[in-house]
Amino acid sequence: MREPKILDFTGKCFYLGIDVHKSNWKVTIRSNDTFLKTISMDPSPLKLSKYMKQNYPGGTYYSVYEAGFSGYWAHRQLDTLGFKNIIVNPSDVPTTHKEKDRKDDPIDSNKLSRELCNGSLQSIYIPNTYMESMRILSRCLLQYTRRSTQVKCRIKALFNFTKESSSIDEYKRWSQAYIKEISTYTLNEKSTTFVLKHHIQELEHIRKARLKILQEIRIISKQEPVLKLLRTIPGIGCITAFTLFAELVDIKRFRNLDHLASYVGLVPSISKSDNSEVIRGITNRHCKHIRHMLIESAWISIRTDPVLTIAFDELTKGKHRHSKKTAIIRIAKKLLNRIRAVWLEGKPYAIGTIETQKAVKVAIKK
Repeated sequence: MREPKILDFTGKCFYLGIDVHKSNWKVTIRSNDTFLKTISMDPSPLKLSKYMKQNYPGGTYYSVYEAGFSGYWAHRQLDTLGFKNIIVNPSDVPTTHKEKDRKDDPIDSNKLSRELCNGSLQSIYIPNTYMESMRILSRCLLQYTRRSTQVKCRIKALFNFTKESSSIDEYKRWSQAYIKEISTYTLNEKSTTFVLKHHIQELEHIRKARLKILQEIRIISKQEPVLKLLRTIPGIGCITAFTLFAELVDIKRFRNLDHLASYVGLVPSISKSDNSEVIRGITNRHCKHIRHMLIESAWISIRTDPVLTIAFDELTKGKHRHSKKTAIIRIAKKLLNRIRAVWLEGKPYAIGTIETQKAVKVAIKK
């Protein structure tokens, strides 16, 4: 009687494309560019590891899934279980027209597996758990800021709708005294007044929650040397510095300024073919948590840093003048260069002075 043959895939590589969802995973398995199977399973790295070791023992397992709602926990567990896993930006996955037209979970997992086997996928940067928590805290502050703005807009809309716009327009800031004052207003109907008071209660709750988040950020800012250094740069305040720290994580992961500017979104969108070239303006692909803050900081920096003040004037009033909106994008990139330099060197920013027109031109070219 023959002894049963023991499976051994030592030296063979298996490429797994994982289409992750909350309720289940679709996993496509390939080996040496050969499609093996697509399975449906519970969203568990441990169960996937058991399946692979039971059916393809001894093999080397490469896996990939797209960045999304599930974060990095699956990646960390897969890494602990011996998988060589990466996470990719969904926009960077090569996709055929047929795959776009007939999209479903098995097709998506097969596409990931195929491109992983071809070596055409590049992993996104994966922060450690501490920096991930900093990013969560930073984005939580942004969410509460947006909620606060939304409620203020609802209150303004209510005043405009009931012909009480004069009561809201004469105030420029939503101070605590102003909120207390409008909470005493009585509008034309009882139900309308009820809605106003409900909005004000919601706004006060959001402001208290946002204040607690800010207090936590200030405590962390005192403990992180990088945040103290970033705040020495003109235009960079506590919230902007913390957002940069949480989103960029490690400045050394960017090869140069252009790589960093591309990540932030301070580069042009270009369409070039043969002798024709069309520049469509600033790229739509950007880090939405950083770019708008950096542009706002640039407006402040041109009033506080003499070098950037003269650079802005040259861009808007020189021979090849630009609009102020275009010029401020270039100033934002210069500000980003200062952020990168301070972060890399570990030294506070020193506000410089321009003594000659030649020095001005050099500053603009950098």
